[in-house]
Amino acid sequence: MIILAIETSCDETSVAIIEGKGGLKNPSFEILSNIVLSQVKIHKKWGGVVPSLAKREHQANLIPIFKKALIKSELLKPTTVVGFENRQPLSVLAILNREPELLEQFLKFIPTIKIPKIDVIAVTVGPGLEPALWVGVNFAKALAMVWDKPVVAVNHMEGHVVASLLRSNLKSKISKIMQFPAIALLVSGGHTELALIKKWGDYKIVGQTRDDAAGEAFDKTARMLELPYPGGPQVAKQAENFKKYSLTFRMGGWTRREMEKEALNIKLPRPMIHSHDFDFSFSGLKTAVLYMLRDMKERHVNIGDFTPMICNEIQQAIVDTLIAKTIRAAKEFNAKSIILGGGVAANKELRLQLKKAVVRELAKTTALYLPSPKLTTDNAAMIGMAGYLRASQKDFTSPNKLVAKENLEL
Repeated sequence: MIILAIETSCDETSVAIIEGKGGLKNPSFEILSNIVLSQVKIHKKWGGVVPSLAKREHQANLIPIFKKALIKSELLKPTTVVGFENRQPLSVLAILNREPELLEQFLKFIPTIKIPKIDVIAVTVGPGLEPALWVGVNFAKALAMVWDKPVVAVNHMEGHVVASLLRSNLKSKISKIMQFPAIALLVSGGHTELALIKKWGDYKIVGQTRDDAAGEAFDKTARMLELPYPGGPQVAKQAENFKKYSLTFRMGGWTRREMEKEALNIKLPRPMIHSHDFDFSFSGLKTAVLYMLRDMKERHVNIGDFTPMICNEIQQAIVDTLIAKTIRAAKEFNAKSIILGGGVAANKELRLQLKKAVVRELAKTTALYLPSPKLTTDNAAMIGMAGYLRASQKDFTSPNKLVAKENLEL
C-alpha cells in the first residue's frame, strides 16, 4: 500500500510517500521520500512559533515540497490532459479559498501531472496549531476530491508512537515486530504523556503533564539563561559541555569547595517523581530555576560562568522524572515494550539513560524502541506509517468530514 502523507501541525512543512506492508500483525515500511522544511529561522526572533507565520509558510511551501516528494519517489509524471476535466475544480476553489497562495499554486501544478500511483492520503488533523493544521487538512481534502482517493485522519501523537517501528537505517524495508502491551513515553514541546497500548489503534493515556510539557520546560529555562531558540538542543549542548569538565572543575574561578562555603547550591527538584500516579508537572521546575537565577544575581554571581552546570541539572531533573515514571508504568502494566517518541526523544541523555534503566529495572522482559533521531522531529513519514495502520483497519474519513482539531487526544 502506497501512502501519501501530509504534516503541517506546527512549524515543519512535510510531505512523504511511504510503502507499507504486513498489515497490523507485522507492519513494515519503506520510506520512498520524506521532505521536511523547518521554519526555525523564521520563528527564532520571536522566541517561539507564531501561528499566523506558520500558516503563511505552509501555504507557500506545500506544493514545492509535494513536488520534491513525488520526484524523489519517482511518482511525478506529466500529463497532456489540459485542466481538471471532471475532477471537481469548483470544490477545490471552495476548499482552498482561505489559503489563496496554496490555491494559486495548486491550480497551476496539479492539472499538469498524472494522478500518482498512491492508494491513500494521510494527513495530520491534530493536535497542533489550528491555523497550521488547516492548511494541511485542506490540501488533503482538495487532492482527495481531484484524485478520488481515500483519506485517513491521523493523530500527530500516534505518528510519534509508530516512528520507532523503523530501524535507524531509514532505507530499511524491515521493521521491528512490536510486542504488546506497550508503554509509550511521548515527549515534546507541547506534550508529555504516557500511553498504554494494547494493540495498534487502542491507546489509553495513563499519565500526562498537569501543566507544562518537558519540551516547554527546556525551552523556557533556556530563555531564562539567554540561550538561543529552540532551547532544548541548546540546554543539551551546554550540559554536554559540563560533562567534559573534570570532577575538580573550576567555573568562573569557583571550586566546588568555594561553592559549598558560599551555599551556592545548584540543585533542582524532580517534580512529582515520587507521586503514586503517572502524571508529570514541570512548572515547578521552571519556577525553581527562576528563583535560583534570581538568588545568584543578588549574590552578584556571573550566571554565564555556571550555565553549563545549570543546564546539566535542568536536563537531569527532567530525565530523572521521565524515566522514573516510565519504568514504574511499565512495571504496573506488565509492558513487553517501551516506546519513546516526540521531539525530546532526540535528547542523547534521555535515550542513553532510558536504555540503562530498562536493562537495570526490567531485565530481559521488556524491549525498548527508540526512533531514529531523524524521525523525532515532526515529519510526514511517521504520519504515513500511522496512516497505513489506520488504512489497514479501513478507518477512512470522508474528505468533507476532515476537521483540524487543535487539542485532539490520542
